[in-house]
Amino acid sequence: MPARSGTGTARTKARKRALDLLFAAEARGIAAGALLDQQLADGEVPGNPYTVTLVRGVEAERERIDGVIGRYAQDWTLDRMPAVDRNVLRLGVWELLYADDVPDHVAITEAMALVRDLSTDESPSFVNGVLGAIQRDKATLG
Repeated sequence: MPARSGTGTARTKARKRALDLLFAAEARGIAAGALLDQQLADGEVPGNPYTVTLVRGVEAERERIDGVIGRYAQDWTLDRMPAVDRNVLRLGVWELLYADDVPDHVAITEAMALVRDLSTDESPSFVNGVLGAIQRDKATLG
């Protein structure tokens, strides 16, 4: 089992790096893929290819992901959410809906860990509630 633990740690770091890229791109008003391309061109290669998978996946499905988040984030619009929470939710929803190799509970737990470390005290329960509801209904989300 040690190899699996190492993979989990590598994926945790990849998620954090993907969050950093999504957050920075949003702050600069550019597409996350464009920022990723710029960094790759500058020789800043992510330590784990899963970072690229996450950023490209979220970017490719962002309209749908944002729609799903908007539907499940009761009383919160995406614009009102802290930027960290918004981007963590994007990563979490992408993993729930598109990453077949990531168990749902892992996607939710990892998202909660990111906001626990980087956002408000209320963020973990908010992210857990939104992702938990999406996970519960994901079979009907098509």
